[in-house]
Amino acid sequence: MTAPDPTTDGAAAPPDPVVSALAAVTGSLAGGGEERPGQVTMAQAVAKAIADERHLVVQAGTGTGKSLAYLVPAVLSGRRTVVATATKALQDQLAEVDLPFLATALNRKVRFAVLKGRSNYACLQRVDEVTEQLAQGSLELDDGADDPQAELARLVEWAETSSVGDKAELERDPSVAAWSAVSVGPRECPGASNCARGEDCFAEAARSRAASADVVVVNTHLWGLNLAADGMVLPPHEVAILDEAHTTEEVISSVCGIEITAGRFAAVARNVAAIVSDPALVAQLDSVGRGLGDDLEDHRGERLDTLDDAVMLTLSLAQAHLASAMAAVRKVPGESSADVATRKARALTAASALAEDLTQMLDPSADLVRFVNDDPGPPRMRLAPLAVADTLDRLLWNPDPAERDEGTNGPAFEGAFGGGFGDGPGGEDDEWPPTPSTVILTSATIPATLPQVLGMPEGSTEVLDVGSPFDYAHQALLYCATSLPDVREDGYPEAMRMELDRLIRAAGGRTLALFTSHRAMIAAHDELAPGLPFPVLRQGQHSKAVLVRRFSEDEPTCLFATMGYWQGIDVPGPTLSLVTIDRLPFARPDDPLLDARRERAGSSAFKTIDVPRAATLLAQGTGRLIRSINDRGVVVVFDKRLATARSYRWDLITALPPMRRTKDRAEVINHLREIRDGAT
Repeated sequence: MTAPDPTTDGAAAPPDPVVSALAAVTGSLAGGGEERPGQVTMAQAVAKAIADERHLVVQAGTGTGKSLAYLVPAVLSGRRTVVATATKALQDQLAEVDLPFLATALNRKVRFAVLKGRSNYACLQRVDEVTEQLAQGSLELDDGADDPQAELARLVEWAETSSVGDKAELERDPSVAAWSAVSVGPRECPGASNCARGEDCFAEAARSRAASADVVVVNTHLWGLNLAADGMVLPPHEVAILDEAHTTEEVISSVCGIEITAGRFAAVARNVAAIVSDPALVAQLDSVGRGLGDDLEDHRGERLDTLDDAVMLTLSLAQAHLASAMAAVRKVPGESSADVATRKARALTAASALAEDLTQMLDPSADLVRFVNDDPGPPRMRLAPLAVADTLDRLLWNPDPAERDEGTNGPAFEGAFGGGFGDGPGGEDDEWPPTPSTVILTSATIPATLPQVLGMPEGSTEVLDVGSPFDYAHQALLYCATSLPDVREDGYPEAMRMELDRLIRAAGGRTLALFTSHRAMIAAHDELAPGLPFPVLRQGQHSKAVLVRRFSEDEPTCLFATMGYWQGIDVPGPTLSLVTIDRLPFARPDDPLLDARRERAGSSAFKTIDVPRAATLLAQGTGRLIRSINDRGVVVVFDKRLATARSYRWDLITALPPMRRTKDRAEVINHLREIRDGAT
């Protein structure tokens, strides 16, 4: 017999309120829910981190139920929380399903709101201007649409009757040009106090709802933008939870840098044209933007440590034209009407923000990398932080209050976000910390180096892995096709496609084929789709939502896709029994931003930068297979380096779920046939 603990006088320990609440919530699920020890462990760790005002990194494998594991303790803590997600699907899941369900299950009032970037909401001032132009027949909009004026008329009608003004309300996505005509970006908006329709503003109404909410759901990009804007975008909050946290470095790098495109000049030209009657001046702005786009085409994918004469000349001309435009706008009397004042403020806001960015682009600080993108779409000239850890140390982990008081981001952000959210609930700004006292990062896959990459303070950060409830050893088989040529050999593409054909037939279709490049995906689709006896969808044929729905609903269907589908795809059941990956997802060696970071890391670059990134992406891709306790299937990696590269193969394998492994094609074929026959 065990003696009672004298410190408790033999009394039973009081129940953990977080565990009890979580049990009440999961017990309300259909079927009573499932026992998930990892979920309980995570919820307790989140509650402790919030109470102790510490930071937490949690790897919670697929099926853990991590959303409820962080929502329950956050709600019980009574502290205002911002939940940032990387995907719209997860944002919708939290706001439309999880939070309402949690409030009902706990019989507790939970105030929550969804807040999006300003450009997601229609601008009523812009809508008024478009309405006037449509009536006068003076609107010019040509983006290839069959009837752009009719599309704008529909948007105007919707905006005038909507109570929210969120683009997501629309049944189908509007064209880029049409939506740009009825919305403003954060660096165009002069702020509600300087706008004739400021009192009716959809974006400001959304911010007002967020200011009174206990839980605010945003995307990670907006949360990062809030850091860059010294807290002027989101309401003050004590807890920040970043879901799908493996994307954090990429997002922070994007929002804490600068991007200059031809489109920004076109937007400034449009705003100037709305207030200044000088076609030549407007044409100059538009022309210099197009000229910059042409110049940058010659530098796609390049790191610009120095600027050539053509780019320097274009940027100098751009500065001169912007200065002329701002001088002309300032001369316009703004007292004649509220509408004129709004147009004037908007033009100055957009032009001054672009002028400031041009100044930084011409003379970047040593901690920024200047480069041109090499992905699809128009060329973009970017400045991005060389080390995200240094940026986050300044903005998040150890902010300098004096620097924040000085307003380091200038008038562009002040106008765009209306001067911030102001006082906390008690009416005193100093009741709120300048940054959240607890930051929780979670994902099904967390790179081992993530805390270091983000510069999280070691003394106040805990790292936890709660595993997954799935039995991967019995549910999934990992096949590395070592019989294929090396991916760098000429014969590999054809051999890979032949192997993929065999496996798809054995699986009865029901395949998600993932590729590391559009070229490889299209080549495989064009060669295999005509001969396969199953429907074969390809990324680009329809929207992502339509493709995933068709793939899910028609069991034999296959889907060929690239990086955008390596995460955020949730297709449980027998319709997905085979996931294939054409190559290990290493970044291109000439990626300009990563190249600069490799130089900084020196001889350890491959181990500290490239391998963790590839391991995370590989784990995300393989994670598409097992989505429920009843799923069974095979993950195939056609790249033999997963089995043969001694220096890093185990770094990749240990990042994956603990699946049974094989190199035997016959075993895989038989296994797929068994799954197929059992499903049918």
